Parts: sequence; C-alpha cells; structure tokens
Amino acid sequence: MRLRDVGLTKEEIKAKVDKYMIETYERFDMIAERGKGMYVYDENGTPYLDFYAGIAVNSAGSCNDKVVLAVIDQCMDIMQTFNYPYTVPQALLAEKICTTIGMDKIFFQNSGAEANEAMIKMARKYGVEHFGPNKYEIITAKESFHGRTFGSMSATGQPDNACQIGFGAMTPGFKYAEFNNLKAFEDAITENTIGIMVEPVQGEGGVHPATKEFLTGLRKLCDEKGLLLLLDEVQSGWCRTGAVMSYMNYGIKPDIVSMAKALGGGMPIAAICAREDVSKAFTMGSHGSTFGGHPVCCAAALAEVNELLDKDLAGNAKKMGAYFLEQAREKLPHLKEARGQGCFLGLEFDDKINSVDLKHKCFDKHMLSTAIGEHVLRLVPPLILQKEHVDKAIAIIKESVEELAK
Repeated sequence: MRLRDVGLTKEEIKAKVDKYMIETYERFDMIAERGKGMYVYDENGTPYLDFYAGIAVNSAGSCNDKVVLAVIDQCMDIMQTFNYPYTVPQALLAEKICTTIGMDKIFFQNSGAEANEAMIKMARKYGVEHFGPNKYEIITAKESFHGRTFGSMSATGQPDNACQIGFGAMTPGFKYAEFNNLKAFEDAITENTIGIMVEPVQGEGGVHPATKEFLTGLRKLCDEKGLLLLLDEVQSGWCRTGAVMSYMNYGIKPDIVSMAKALGGGMPIAAICAREDVSKAFTMGSHGSTFGGHPVCCAAALAEVNELLDKDLAGNAKKMGAYFLEQAREKLPHLKEARGQGCFLGLEFDDKINSVDLKHKCFDKHMLSTAIGEHVLRLVPPLILQKEHVDKAIAIIKESVEELAK
C-alpha cells in the first residue's frame, strides 16, 4: 500500500500516526514504500542504502523473490490454523533448522523477546523439576539486552536503560556479571544457579563480540557445574556473524539457543532450539503460542533459510565484514574503534561525534543505520552486500562525520 493508493499526502500520514499511535521510537522522516535488495525506497521513489535491514532482519535482501513467492503461495492455501493440526511448512522448517544447527528440538515463537522468554522459562522449569524449588537463578551479562517482556527485560543487564525504568521491581532470579570476564561469572554462581545466558555478540551493549576464551570458558564452566548454557542469538543468528550461528565461530554448542530477526526474511517468527532432555521441561499446557509456527511465517522462513545457506551468505558476511572494518579503520576520521563479527558491525567515535546525530546525517545522505548510546553507530546490512555497497557506505559515513566535526 502506497500514498498513491490511498490519496493522502506524507504529512497527512504523519499526522495520523501522531494522533493515534503510542510512539516509542524516533522516526526517520520518510515513508518506506518499497524495499528491494540493498535498498529501501521512500514515497518519492528515492533509494536509501540499507545498512540496518530492519535491524538485522532482511538478511537475504529486502523482499527477496523466493521469500515473497513462498508467502504468496502459502497465503493461497491456508494462513492460520493454531497448532492442533500439522502443517507442511512448520514440519519442514523444524527439520531444516534442527539439522542445520545441530540441535534436537525446536519451539516456535513470534519475536525475539518471546523466544528469550521461552528460553528463560524452559531453563527455570528444568532446574526446579530436576534440582528443587529454588534452582531457577540465571546469570546474565552486564550491558546485555534480551527483550521487552518482563522476564527478558529482567534478564537484561542494563538497570539504567529506559527499557527497565519505571516498571517497578524486576522479575526475581537474575544476577549480572561483567561480559567477557569468565571469573566474574564463576564468582556469581550460587547453589540456586541453573544457567548462564549471554549474547555471543552484545548488540544493544555496543556491538561487542565475546572472546573465544570467554565463550568456550562458559561452556566448560557450565559442564563442570551442571548448568545450562543459554545463548541469545536473536540478532547474531542465521549467517550474520560469518557462520550460520555465532556459536559456531567458537566451536561450542549451547543447551538452548534463541533466534528471530533474520529467520523470517521479513516475516515475524522466532524460535528456541534445545537439547532433547532439556526440551522435556515443556509439557502439555506448560507453554504455548497462538501464532507461533504460523504457516505463512514458516513458509517464508524456510525460503529465507534456504537462500542464506544456498548462497553462502555467511561466507559473504565474513568477507564483507572484514572489508568494511578495514576500510573504516583506514578512512574514517574521529574513529576510536571499529569492531564486530561478520556483518554485525559497530563504529565507536570520539566525543566530537554523537551517534544519533550521525545516524540522521547519514539518513540525509540516503543511508539507513542505527545508533547505540552516545557514540556507537551499529550497522547490520543485508548479507547480500558487495564491495560497492561498503565503499558507498564508508563514503557517506566519512562525509557525515566530517560535517558534524566542523
């Protein structure tokens, strides 16, 4: 649906949003009317180089042809059934995901926060049922972000973040330790601890990858202490980090892993995968979802996953991410650090450059990105990008930084 279809102006659309919607995001001054590949087009047909991909969602490119066709085809058959009957796309997707990432069982959800909520519930129930009523404590990382439901936001290690302020007491059962500090996590373990939950790459925390020593150390620590290792791969999963799942970069496997964003190719779908004995904590009636495993979303996800794997977009993410970091370090002024894993990228600038101002300056030059905190620009482009897109993005960022620094 576009402006020309409804006979309204851009300002009229904006006025309706202002009047009727509860706004919790700062908007770009555009109407996103069309997306294709590496670009999003506004109401005038102006192309914007997409280096945020709906925040790490459109990994096989915006409106990927095979994903679109899968959605159309499934909509012509059946759109929603709940989970009483079987559906073909759900069964095929379950098999594809589990066999690809080496996990035993899957449970579908609708969003990353829901997936993390399910992961927390499964771990806690497993702990209580196997070890007693107090065995439900989970240690998470400081500066982590796990979602906006009450459980997932309580797991988030950012007590000064707006996502936690003003809601009263957080859900009990969480402790926080310093990310990439193995001893801090070991010291935080108590007799009531059942699991450790971390992001392999902290996104909202500033794009900080886990060190190999830290993540492999957590796996060993959990094995020694009989704890569950829970990995939040909502943003890092499905080829973004140069491997199908980020944990594959470390040569480990979690006991439960969450995923969302890139999984659906633009459709809302999420999931947790678990080893079989842990998955048995979820029994009839213990958890559920009306739309989880939605046939259309599953069809889209199956097409998206096949595109990611068949085109080796993990390999492309690794190559293009390395090229981006090389170019950033060589060409960007006021840069303190360029970091990331694959195409999960963060640029941290000095005090002269405010990241929100930089995001908007890049927008003015027809490039989309996101800001974290005061000085970090986060870049999570579609994984189909090539050197020409990297070069264009670096040029826009460079010009924007130079203008802001004057």
